[in-house]
Amino acid sequence: MNLFLEYQKKIFRTLKKLEKKKLIKIPSKFNFIVELPPKNQLADLSCNIAMVLAKFNKSSPIKLAELLRQHLLINFKEFKNVEVAGPGFLNICFHITFWQEFLTKVVKLDSKFGSNKNLKKKYNIEFVSANPTGPLHVGHCRGAILGDTLSNLLSFNGHKVTKEYYVNDHGGQIKNFVSSVYYRILEIIKKKPFPKDKDLYPGDYIIDIAKKIINKKSIKNFDDFEKIYIKLSSESLKYSIQLIRKNLSSLGVVHDNFVYESKLINKKEVSKTVKRLKNKNYIYLGKLEAPKGEQKIDWKKREQLLFKSTLFGDDSDRPLQKADGEWTYFAADMAYHAHKISRKFDILINILGADHAGYIKRIISATKAISNNKVDLLCKVSQLVKLFKKGEPFKMSKRKGDYITVEDLIKEVGKDSTRFMMLNRSNDVELDFDFEKVTEKSKENPVFYVQYAYARINSIFKSLKFSLKARIKLDNKKFTLNEYEIEILRKISEWPKCVEISSNKLEPHRIPFYLYELVSLFHSYWNLGNNNKEFRFVSENGKHNTPRLVMLQSLSIVIKNGMSILGVSTPAHM
Repeated sequence: MNLFLEYQKKIFRTLKKLEKKKLIKIPSKFNFIVELPPKNQLADLSCNIAMVLAKFNKSSPIKLAELLRQHLLINFKEFKNVEVAGPGFLNICFHITFWQEFLTKVVKLDSKFGSNKNLKKKYNIEFVSANPTGPLHVGHCRGAILGDTLSNLLSFNGHKVTKEYYVNDHGGQIKNFVSSVYYRILEIIKKKPFPKDKDLYPGDYIIDIAKKIINKKSIKNFDDFEKIYIKLSSESLKYSIQLIRKNLSSLGVVHDNFVYESKLINKKEVSKTVKRLKNKNYIYLGKLEAPKGEQKIDWKKREQLLFKSTLFGDDSDRPLQKADGEWTYFAADMAYHAHKISRKFDILINILGADHAGYIKRIISATKAISNNKVDLLCKVSQLVKLFKKGEPFKMSKRKGDYITVEDLIKEVGKDSTRFMMLNRSNDVELDFDFEKVTEKSKENPVFYVQYAYARINSIFKSLKFSLKARIKLDNKKFTLNEYEIEILRKISEWPKCVEISSNKLEPHRIPFYLYELVSLFHSYWNLGNNNKEFRFVSENGKHNTPRLVMLQSLSIVIKNGMSILGVSTPAHM
């Protein structure tokens, strides 16, 4: 129900009719826009078609706009008026009956209002995928919320989405993690001091994991680390993943699937993927020059297995094996993406941290090679978050280690504020997270302002003893709206367009911006009632304006749908 796209198509069909009558000429390729006009112009739609076609028709935009104006009024009975504005814009006003029908449709669609009917696709969205060596920190938080909200957005549009976490449970960092748990166990049961080793993990959560393993008693003897390593590693990772799941749950994030690197390696998926690419002539033995910034004196050229990443737009070919014969992280990641491709997804999306931006070209190259260019991989980088309180960088408790945890952040400001504010800027720019701003109850706090609008609407319906979901019948003869209500409806009509653009561009930050603008119109209208009884939603004798109530219902539907995509609650009372 994208009003702007709908009328773009309808106006195009009118243009084709005019072309058949030889009243205008249309080029084979052109594009025009139907959108809301600027706030200072009281119209419902604005179209630039006259300016787009003027030169091709050897006419002035104003003259062509006047011709189109006449035919639009003939062809569209719902158009009350069409004015030529500025350099040739067509500003369109609807009859009041149009808005009555529009409101009826919105209320009927309810939770589906805003979703589109485009071709549905199967998505895999991989996000967070932090090393399973401890709790999540604030750096993971933004990517987790971005991935989860993108999943909600695409699901809202009817796509099938799998939310996935890739567990890097193989390699040196895992051995260091398991060693840390082992030394904490020895510290607890044998009073041996924890080693001062920079490779070990110092956080108190390691002690918690050690205690759980001791209490479970699945390992009887801790004298020989190598002998118990496999079992100890399994137990340590199990409790670490439980901690990560708990952190994600506190953010409102639940993954559908966890894929373990160790299982892919044990099933020989890496060697199988390498073999397939070798058969396609994408892998060879060669020597690489020293990377930029690397001291050439320290760099040793050696013959190694390389992937022809440059064939697919990467800056250099990429090594697949370390000097000791172990697979590189990239080789394992190639196997993981081959595993994704084998599951027949239409589109793969990876949410990456700021420190992984340089990794994008090589993994996209690998995906192209593995899928024969049939599967798209889209990468979104989640930039850094800077925490502030009273204008100063904010440092919280570091009980969990040498970083600020998701658990700390949620305790400080709550899930709703965290999610909304993490989405309040584009993911590709750094975000300043101000604790003062997200906890105050004012217009300056966007999440409060949006939730407060929903609570106010609920209070109106409660005072009238109406359900917000009540079927309210509109009377054709008595249907009227004032200019402020129509302004709110115009903004509501933009919701499907906001969803479509956000979905197509994978930019969910557009939604909190839209919701804030929408509720600002509502709060401004509410405030008019403080000085003028005419604008009050409920009169002193308890009477109400029916069209106004249905407008409020449609407003509540958009707020609810938008906040649901963001994963933020809409409390009925505040």
